[in-house]
Amino acid sequence: MYFQTLQQMVKTLRQLDTWLERAETNAASRGFDGNVLLAARLAPDQFPFARQVQVACDTPRMGAARMTGKDMAERADTETTLAELRARVAATLSDLATFTEADFADLSQNTVTQPRWQGKVMSAHDYFLEHVLPNFYFHATTAYAILRHNGVPLGKKDFLGERTMRQP
Repeated sequence: MYFQTLQQMVKTLRQLDTWLERAETNAASRGFDGNVLLAARLAPDQFPFARQVQVACDTPRMGAARMTGKDMAERADTETTLAELRARVAATLSDLATFTEADFADLSQNTVTQPRWQGKVMSAHDYFLEHVLPNFYFHATTAYAILRHNGVPLGKKDFLGERTMRQP
């Protein structure tokens, strides 16, 4: 389950790269610097677009690392352009490609903690279901919504991406 769900997050990250590419193209066609989108937000107390993308990238890679005990370095949040955000997505996809199904085979005894949890822990299973999944989709969806709100032509198919449909 964990590995298959991680693959769905990989698919969404690939879609996120498509949204970033579309934002670049849209800005160029409308005659403005697309990098202004990095500061865009839907609400005043919300993270800006750049931070939404950074968290959407960090959540699956750091989540998988914490669950499996693999080392994964933290990334500095220094992106100031759409191109740099695309590079971060690409680096995240490369990191996630290092995980195999075997890494997730037996997590029943694994626990996860973070410094901000003040000594508390979660089972790997609960951490995945209660933190990794909702946090990832919250930030990916918010990034998508910010781009839509700013006129980037995206639709539901752009969010979902290709599906494995076949003839019966």
